[in-house]
Amino acid sequence: MYAIVDIAGQQFKVEAGQQIYCNRLPEAKGAAVEFDKVLLLENAGKFKVGAPYVKGVVVKATVLADDVKADKILVFKKIRRKGFQKCNGHRQPLSKIEIAEIALAA
Repeated sequence: MYAIVDIAGQQFKVEAGQQIYCNRLPEAKGAAVEFDKVLLLENAGKFKVGAPYVKGVVVKATVLADDVKADKILVFKKIRRKGFQKCNGHRQPLSKIEIAEIALAA
């Protein structure tokens, strides 16, 4: 069973037991979170597609770390023949979460 879920503005394909990095969540380390914006659900070869979301499906997860940073991205600007060069770096803050289960409505 897997689901495509919207987490913090990005879409992820998740399964139970999977660990993923997403944009930083407001919850602290060790907190349990639930995501109800499920776009697609696959269960034993049967698909449910939401319009826009699948009703009655919740993805439950636990925050493993809330202070992770992504790889550094360098932004380099140059104007040729003018002697102008500028380099800035950016590291996106991330949260590491583990998907506990994909819960279906009874």
